[in-house]
Formats: sequence, C-alpha cells, structure tokens
Amino acid sequence: MSGSKKKKVTKAERLKLLQEEEERRLKEEEEARLKYEKEEMERLEIQRIEKEKWNRLEAKDLERRNEELEELYLLERCFPEAEKLKQETRMLSQWKHYIQCDGSPDPSIAQEMNTFISLWKEKTNETFEEVIEKSKVVLNLIEKLKFILLETPPCDLQDKNKIQYQESILQLQELLHLKFNVATEILLRQASTLADLDSGNMEKVIKDENVTLYVWANLKKNPRHRSVRFSETQIGFEIPRILATSDIAVRLLHTHYDHVSALHPVSTPSKEHTSSVTELVKDDVENVEKAISKEVEEESKQQEKQSHLIQEEKLKVEEEQDDIEVKMSSAEEESEAIKCELEMKVLSETVSAAQLLLVENSSEKPDFFENDMVDLFQFTTLGGVYHLDILELPPQCKPVKGWMIVEILKEGLQKYTYPPETTEDFETENAFPPIEVTLEVHENVIFFENPMVVRWDAEGKHWRTDGISNVSYKPNERLITFSLDTFGPVTLIQDAHINMPYQSWELRPLDVNKVLLTVTTVFTEIQIQIKENLCMLSSVKLKDKKHISILEGTWMTPIPFIIALKEAGLNIFPTRYSHFYVVINNKVPLVEVKAYRQMALLSSTFAFGWSKWNLLCNSTKVVFKVREHLPEECTENPNWALLMFSGDRAQRLKIKEESEAFSEALKEETEFHSTLYHMVRDFASKEAMEKVRSSNCQFVNSVCHMLLSTRLLSYS
Repeated sequence: MSGSKKKKVTKAERLKLLQEEEERRLKEEEEARLKYEKEEMERLEIQRIEKEKWNRLEAKDLERRNEELEELYLLERCFPEAEKLKQETRMLSQWKHYIQCDGSPDPSIAQEMNTFISLWKEKTNETFEEVIEKSKVVLNLIEKLKFILLETPPCDLQDKNKIQYQESILQLQELLHLKFNVATEILLRQASTLADLDSGNMEKVIKDENVTLYVWANLKKNPRHRSVRFSETQIGFEIPRILATSDIAVRLLHTHYDHVSALHPVSTPSKEHTSSVTELVKDDVENVEKAISKEVEEESKQQEKQSHLIQEEKLKVEEEQDDIEVKMSSAEEESEAIKCELEMKVLSETVSAAQLLLVENSSEKPDFFENDMVDLFQFTTLGGVYHLDILELPPQCKPVKGWMIVEILKEGLQKYTYPPETTEDFETENAFPPIEVTLEVHENVIFFENPMVVRWDAEGKHWRTDGISNVSYKPNERLITFSLDTFGPVTLIQDAHINMPYQSWELRPLDVNKVLLTVTTVFTEIQIQIKENLCMLSSVKLKDKKHISILEGTWMTPIPFIIALKEAGLNIFPTRYSHFYVVINNKVPLVEVKAYRQMALLSSTFAFGWSKWNLLCNSTKVVFKVREHLPEECTENPNWALLMFSGDRAQRLKIKEESEAFSEALKEETEFHSTLYHMVRDFASKEAMEKVRSSNCQFVNSVCHMLLSTRLLSYS
C-alpha cells in the first residue's frame, strides 16, 4: 500500500521546477522577441527598398512627364483636325444645297424655312398620297435641323439659333399633322363612292415608309357590324353598339416617327464652363494677332525709312530691299503659323469641353412625375405613334347632272367625342365601354420585354398609363391588343436602360483604321464596326440567336447612327440623367474622357476589354484589359495586360483577371507613365506604334465619340 502511494514533492523540488519553467518561458519570449525584431527589420528593409524603388519610379515619371504630355498633345491634334474637317463638311453641304437649286429650303436659314411653311399652308385640296409625298421632304428637313442641334459643338451654337431651329421643327411637325387631317377629310368626303360592295362601308389602307393610314367609314350603320378588321390583317377595333349606329369614321394613322413627345432640350455647358475652357486661349490669339500687326507695322515703317535712301544709294538699297522683303515674308509666314497654331488650340479646348459634356452626370433628377405619368428620361417611345381617332363623317359627294356636289363644312374635320360629355340621354351606364384595339408593332423595332401601352394627355402634354386595360402581346405575330377608355394618340414604351449596366465589352482592331466594338448586355450582344467617320451595326444577337436588323450593313456618321440604334430599341447610350435609373460604377468625368481619348488613339493596333477589377478600384481610377492585336496571332487564349489609369498616371498591374483579390501593386520590371500611349509602348512592337501614329484623325474621333456615348467604363 505504501509503495503505490505517490512520492511527495518537496518544497525545494517544487521551487526548482517553477524556476526551470520561468527560465524556459523567458528563453522562449527572448527567442520570439529576437525573431520578431529580425522579421520587423527584414520587413522594414523590404519596405525601404520598395519605397526607394517607388520614389525612383515616381521621380523618373515626373522627369519625363512634360515630354510625354507634349507628345500626347501632338497625337491628340487629331481631335481638332477632325472637328475642322466636320466644319468644312458642314460648309460644303450648305454650298452644295445652294448650287443644287432643287426648291427645298436650307433648314438653317429662318427666311427660307418661313417661306416654305407659308407656301405649303396656302396649298389646298392635297390628297393623302400627295401629302405623304411632301412629308418625305418635311421629315428630311426636321431630321437635318435635329442633326444641326446635335452635331454642332455647344460653343458654336448661339441661343437664338437653337430657339429658331426648335421652333422650325415644331412648326413643321404641327403643319404636317394638320395636312394629314385635311387629306383625311377629303378622303372621307368620297367614302360613299369608295364603299365596299359586301359590307357597304368604306375601308382604305395607304402604306408608305414613314406613314400608314387605316380608315373605316360607317356608311351602313349596322348595329351587328361591330368588329372592324382591315384588309387581310388582324389590325382593327371592336366598337360598341353606340358607335356602330352612328355617322362616324374610325382612323388609325400610324406615323413611324414620334412628333407628339415634347422635344428634349439640347445639352449645353454652363457659361462658366465654356468661358473657362476657351477664354484664356482666345485672349492668347488676340494678343498674338496684335503683336503680329505691330510687327508688320514696324517692318513697313522700316521699309519707308529705307525708301528715302534709295535716291542716294540705289544699288545698295536694292540689295537691302531684297533682304527686307525676305524678312517681311518670313515674318508674315511665321505670324500666320503662330495664329494657325493658336486657332487649333482654341478648337482643341472647344472639342475637349464638348467631350466632357458627353460624360457629365446631372446633379438634379428630372421633375417629379405623378403615378400615371411616364418619365421619358426613364422610358423611351418605340415604333412611332398610333393616332387613334373617331371622326364625324363629313357630308358625302353627290352626283348631280354630271357634276359632283359636296358640302364643305367651315370647321373642317371634326372629332366624335367618346364617351359624350353628357350621358343623361342614354339608358345604361355600360353604353360606353372601353374600345378594344389591335395594333401591329413596327417590324424594325426590338422589344426585350413586353411593350407597355401609353396614351397622350393633350392637356398635360405628357404620356399616361391610365385609361388602358386588358393588354396582351403576341411576340411572334407582333400584335398587341388592349382596351382604351377614350381615343387619342397611343404609343409603346420600353425601359430606356433595359440594356444597362452592360455585362462586358471589347474594342478590337479589324483592319487599318477599322475596329469592332462589342457590347454584351443581359438580353443581347451588339457589334458595331467603326471606320473613318462612319459606324455600322455589324450584328445583333438575342439569346444566342442572330437577329436581322434593317440597320445592318448601313454606314452612318456617329450621331445619326446612335439615334437610329435608339429608335430601333437598341439603346446602349446613357444620358446625363441615366445614373438616377441605373446602378453604375461612376467614374470621375475627366478621368473617363482622358481614358477614352487615349484608347481611341491606340485602337487601330490595340484591343481593349472589360475587367472585373474596374468595379473594385475607386472612382478616380479605371482598370481595363489591353493587348497588342496582330492579324496572325491566335486569339483563343489572348495574353491580356491589366492597366490602371488615373488620368495623369498609367501603370501595369501585377494581378491578372483570374486573381483572387484586387491589388494596385505594380507588375515587376514595369514603370509608371503619364499616358496610356507611353505605357503600352513599353511592351508593344515598333510596327504597332507606327500604325498608331499614322491613324486617320476622323477614325480616331469616331471611336472616341462612340466610347464617350456608351460610357463603357462607368456603365459596365
């Protein structure tokens, strides 16, 4: 029993054990301290080396900064040069119009437009076909005026001219619709002579590229004939009994354009903005011009003094005069060169201001909209406007002794009020049910979701969603059916930002001065080709299936092209209000503009692409992929470089697209540069850089305009 008992530890032994434990702890602590100190020293040394390396790179970048920016300035002269070519084209088009003498007015000259409008107002008794023919000229004039407002740089467009052009547009729109109404009245007067033999009622369909008219006149007033369907189509109406027994005509005038929605105001920079951009440079020009005139004046005075000596020393003065003439001509040439250089500087600043305007976000959201009102900054009308009208049937033509006699009402074409303002004379409340309408959606318009039907409120001057019910859409037949409380203009709308934000994008060279821009959204993939000053829709894919668009294969200048894509439902062009409706990766406007300008400069040889890291860097920087594009290289596994750009510094990142976390660490053996051009030059071939330097100025400008209009770095 005693042997199994544990041996007692003496007090001395216990103290010894504690002492040993304390010594071991202190030793471990000392080892840990030494290890920490060593690691900290190593870390600080690495940090010091890194900081020294960083400082050296920054110093090197600062040292060559001015040189790089000067070289970039020379390369970016392509933008004012392209603008100068545009100005020359505008002047040339005015001259061409002048010498053409085809009778059509110059839309930019108020007198000519007023004369054109007055003469057409005076013309009477035009048939619908004649008005349609004239409408082609009118629509062309409206289009030209809209393009003048959009294409002329804001600084070059005076306020009085803007007002004049917008007033001309409104006058032409109103007069065109008035003419359609008058032509409809002339047509309806002949309804009895055009009546269908089977039904006894008149039905007429007139189709054109811009307008389609469907009109039905109720001559028989048969209460059982309540379903109106236009020849071999499903377009038509289901009318209530009260209309089936009335002297009425039903008209559907489908204008493939929208002249109902209010004109959007043209974006203009603030006075402070424009003046700050160009005032200093304009002062420079004035000062130089004064200096030049003073210099020339002094030279001429000098010449006068010398002329007095001619009588005394003729031979000597002849030699001196030759020298003076040479000096005079060289001085004039030099002064002209300085003047030209400063004019280009002014133009360059004007272009930069206009480009910055394209990416600036409005600080204030558009006015508050009621529940049933349509916000046209959030939604867009597509496929034109359907003018639905119930008209009072005018007196019919009557043959009398070989003559056609017709009573012409002084008040002209009258609308039939449905439902009537007073309903006391009618028996039941259901005498005026909503009218069922079936319309055909324009074949050249894409709806990514079922279209919404809205009606025009003439009093409030806006589109509304109330008064419309039982909407059903058949996408395959492109037919939309709905019930309408009261007739008037209706249109179809879609969310203007349905394709935003973009999922990805790529800008890839195809050939010399030719690129392909691909924008991928939730619903579609849009490919756009750009060459010289032209753009073309290359292809549209919907859910991996190719969609045929009427725009494919048609080359247009950038602004008409953008408008055409928007009108086709392919909107990838945000406005200054879009950030209120889309969650975006908002970047500093100046950084965006600088990035797009330099990407456009390099686009003839370098491919650029979307990077997921652009979302994670802050708003003062942008990140994208870039690689040199050579025709013979394999594009299956392209070797992309990741660049980060802050507007005044470009650097190549160490991370790759597949990396786990974002880091701004610099790639080994690379340097900072002040421009993207000099950054890519570090890893590009000589051939590539030569191609960049020889790029066409109009091509570079068009690529830049498309990048500024799509805002890929903020909206993807």
